[in-house]
Amino acid sequence: MQHTVVSREDWLAARKAFFEKERAMTHQLDALRTERRQLPWVKVDKHYVFDGPEGECTLGDLFGDRSQLAVYHFMLTPGSEHICPGCSFTMDHVDAARQHFEHADLSFAAVSRAPIQRIEEVRKRMGWTFPWVSSGDRDFNYDFVVSFAPEDRAAGRALYNYGLTPIRYAPDMFGVSIFARDGKGDIFHTYSTYHRGTELLMGAFNWLDLAPKGRNENGTMSWLKLHDEYQND
Repeated sequence: MQHTVVSREDWLAARKAFFEKERAMTHQLDALRTERRQLPWVKVDKHYVFDGPEGECTLGDLFGDRSQLAVYHFMLTPGSEHICPGCSFTMDHVDAARQHFEHADLSFAAVSRAPIQRIEEVRKRMGWTFPWVSSGDRDFNYDFVVSFAPEDRAAGRALYNYGLTPIRYAPDMFGVSIFARDGKGDIFHTYSTYHRGTELLMGAFNWLDLAPKGRNENGTMSWLKLHDEYQND
């Protein structure tokens, strides 16, 4: 790993120059986040039901006693043994984070189409404790554009990430949707992000991005595995 080596004084000059770019970007991100919070909402009129480990629950139940809910759309497809490494990588960050953000009025749940029995198997294997429910083949995943019917994929109508990415083979994709609930109990969809928009939730990437090798990839996430599949020397 070769790189330019300079004196401490030259290093500090280069670092201060780059710091100005970082500071400008931080302020731009602050403005973007403010604009995101000001986006319009849409009322959720459909009654969404899920299968949980203790029986059926609703979208409202996933809020608990909080007024905000983050849902991660986890790619776990019925009938498949595949566990998405990227989704798992993201979920490895959740239990540590939610012990904090739940105290700031934000609940969390993951949703997949796989049966709840399969979800519980994966959750036990990976050691996760966050709420994770099954939407089965109900409307939720399709309405939030992370699952696609075979006929839509075959006809080229399966469009992911706000129409930017046609989906032909994968029945399920990933993303995050945010909901809010008012004092009357009405639920609103406030935000969704897909594809690289979920990188903001991958804290390990932020650490790697600080280091000289960056994400150290030979192809996107080339080194990534389920956390119980790494070979420890």
